[in-house]
Amino acid sequence: MPLMPRRNILLRLLGPGLVTGAADDDPSGIATYSQAGAQFGYGLLWTVFLTTPFMIAIQVVSARIGRVTGQGIVANVRQVFPRSIVLALVGLLVVANTINIAADLAAMGEALSLVIGGLTHEHTLIFGAGSVLLQVFVPYRRYAPVLKLLTLVLFCYVAAALTVAIPWSQALLATFWPIPSLSKDYLLMVVAVLGTTISPYLFFWQASQEVEEMHLQRRRPLRALKGRGNLEIGRIAIDTTAGMIFSNVIAYFIILTTAATLNAHGVTDVHTAAEAAEALRPLAGNLAFGLFALGIIGTGLLAVPVLAGSAAYGVAEAFGWPATLEARPGQAVGFYAIIAAATVIGLALSFTPISPIQMLIWSAVINGVVAVPIMAVMMLLATNRTAMGRFHIGRRLALVGWAGTGLMALTVAALFWSMLWT
Repeated sequence: MPLMPRRNILLRLLGPGLVTGAADDDPSGIATYSQAGAQFGYGLLWTVFLTTPFMIAIQVVSARIGRVTGQGIVANVRQVFPRSIVLALVGLLVVANTINIAADLAAMGEALSLVIGGLTHEHTLIFGAGSVLLQVFVPYRRYAPVLKLLTLVLFCYVAAALTVAIPWSQALLATFWPIPSLSKDYLLMVVAVLGTTISPYLFFWQASQEVEEMHLQRRRPLRALKGRGNLEIGRIAIDTTAGMIFSNVIAYFIILTTAATLNAHGVTDVHTAAEAAEALRPLAGNLAFGLFALGIIGTGLLAVPVLAGSAAYGVAEAFGWPATLEARPGQAVGFYAIIAAATVIGLALSFTPISPIQMLIWSAVINGVVAVPIMAVMMLLATNRTAMGRFHIGRRLALVGWAGTGLMALTVAALFWSMLWT
C-alpha cells in the first residue's frame, strides 16, 4: 500500500479523541502536574495510570453518544432533565471554562514573556484575540487539521524529560509500588490530579466534534443506519484510547521532569506552569526551560479553543441554536458570541489581581460538581436502548464508566473535605 493512503488512514483514525486528550494537558493542567512533581517528587506518578482506563471509558461514551445520536451532550440531556436543571449545569460549565481560559491565557502570556521578553498582558491579549478570530472565521474543515498539528507540541515535555538526569529505578518503583499518605496536602494533590484529568468540557467537546465530523463527511447518525456502523464504533475506540493514553503519558513526563529537577533541589511550591518553566532554567538548563515554555504556549493554543468551543456547544444546544464551527459568523451568531464572550471575559479575568492558583481551585471545584451528574446522565444515555438503538454500550464499558463516575464522586467529596479542613 502506498505511503499516502496509510497516512490518510492514520489521520482518519486519529481525530476528536486525539485533540481532546491533548487539550486535557492545558497550561492549567501543566501547573497541577508540575506542582505534584515539585511537592511530592515521584510519589504521585501512579495517579496517571489510575485515571487512564476511566478517562478512556467516559470519553468513549461521550464520543459514541455524539456519533450515534447525531447530537451533542446537552441536546441529549435536554430530553432527560427539566430545562432549569440543564441551564444550571450549562451555566456552571461556562463559568468553570471561562475561569480556566483566564488561567491558561495568563500562563501563555507569561511563558512567551519569559522566552522573548515584552509585556505579559500584551502577549495574553494577542493569544486571546487570535483564538477567537481563528474559531469564528476559519471553517471547521480547515481548523480541525490545525488542532491535530498542535498536539505535536506536547512532545516538548517528553524531550524536556530527556534533557535531565532521572533516577529511573526510583521513578519506576514509585510508579508501580506507590506509598500513599493520608496527609491533607497529599490527598488534596491526588484530588487535584484526578480532577484535572476528568473534566466536563472534554465530554462536550469530543461529542460535538463527532457531530461536526459526521456533518462534514455528509453521513447520518449511526442509529439511523441498518446493519452498518461497527467500523465507526471501532474508529472511536482507537481514536479515544490513543488520545487519552497520549494525554496521560505527557502528564507522566511533566511530573517526572519537575520531580527530578524542582523537588530534587528543594523547590516544592509552584503556582503556575510558567513559574515551573522559569524554575527549571537554573536547575536543568535553558534547553529544558525552552521546551517546557514552548509546550505551555502550544498546548494553550490548543486548549483555549476547546474550552471556549465546548462552552459554546453547551449553551447553543441548551437554547436550540445552530452549533457548528463550520458555519459562517452570520449563520451561528449565538454560538460564536459565546465563544467570543467566554474568551473576552477570561482575558479580562487574567488582567485582575486574582491569582492564577485561586482561579484554578475554583474551576476545579465547579468542574468536579458538574462532572458527576453529567457523567451519570451520559452513562444512562449510553446504556439506553431507546436513545442509542443497537449501539448502546456493552456491560464491560458500562462497568468501567460507572466506576469512573463513582471515582469522580469520591473526588468531589474529598475535594470538599480538604477545603473544609484546610
